[in-house]
Amino acid sequence: MKPPYEITPKILKLLTSISEKIGEVNATFLNKPSPQLRKQNKIRTIHSSLKIEGNTLTEEQITALIENKRVIGPQKDVKEVINAIEIYENLVKYNPLSEKSFLKAHQNLMNNLIEDAGKYRKQGVGIVKGSKVEHLAPPYENVPFLMKNLFEYLSDSEELELIKCCVFHYEMEFIHPFLDGNGRMGRLWQTLILMRKYPVFEFLPFETLISKDQEKYYNALSECDKVGKSTKFIEYMLSVIDLSINELLTFNNRTLNQKDRLEYFISLNKIVFSRKDYMDIFKDISSATASRDLKKGIELELFKRIGERNKTIYKLTTGYNNS
Repeated sequence: MKPPYEITPKILKLLTSISEKIGEVNATFLNKPSPQLRKQNKIRTIHSSLKIEGNTLTEEQITALIENKRVIGPQKDVKEVINAIEIYENLVKYNPLSEKSFLKAHQNLMNNLIEDAGKYRKQGVGIVKGSKVEHLAPPYENVPFLMKNLFEYLSDSEELELIKCCVFHYEMEFIHPFLDGNGRMGRLWQTLILMRKYPVFEFLPFETLISKDQEKYYNALSECDKVGKSTKFIEYMLSVIDLSINELLTFNNRTLNQKDRLEYFISLNKIVFSRKDYMDIFKDISSATASRDLKKGIELELFKRIGERNKTIYKLTTGYNNS
């Protein structure tokens, strides 16, 4: 059964805006940011997603943990960050269409934090704010069926990823399949769904905008609970995604130098290529610049040259790590 929602003019406008910005991201080579930017964004993602859940560690402390340095802080908070680092450094290992992968991710994310990590809850749960029950989740007996239905929806090839990721996020929060870790799993899975079609979302920390105004996030969830459809949450999340891409374009739009071009091209993992292939990616450079780039790439042993003159091709160095 398809989860209920409506396509509003606001949703259509945001879908158009996001699609245009993704086109600009691809045109300016920001869909594969530099390793430094990727590291910074990973830190921001982990910090923001866990901060929403009450984690007290700073970005500096998270950086230290990524660099395997000792950090003094609450043991639970440190463990949450270590688990999240493991997840976000291995995102490609998880299949967003697989319920088995979903449970494995929860197991890794909540390892040594709760007893039943990676297992659906076996008791009723509700979210209480003050003295008021804000949300009463479906009975635990219904969780396996509801999650199976939600993953079937994810496999619907007719549905746009930008819509699917928001619907899944909301519906999963509504079902509340785990005793703990539901919020961070919703945000993680939204990222994975988007990554299937748009690689830039591996490096785009939209959680930062959620953490800056958490009230809007929770209000959107609450409004959808009241009306029984995810329309308002789709509007909210698409606006967050739109703003996140806008920030990426505003702060990171740049003219690529030789090092940037080589780094970007290698990240595409094209095993064998020609100078024409290289220039097809960087359409604004001259053939002389392309030749200088390729010569430098050979000097750096990024790839090797095979053949002569117009029959020259280049092959990536065996074992080169593009991460």
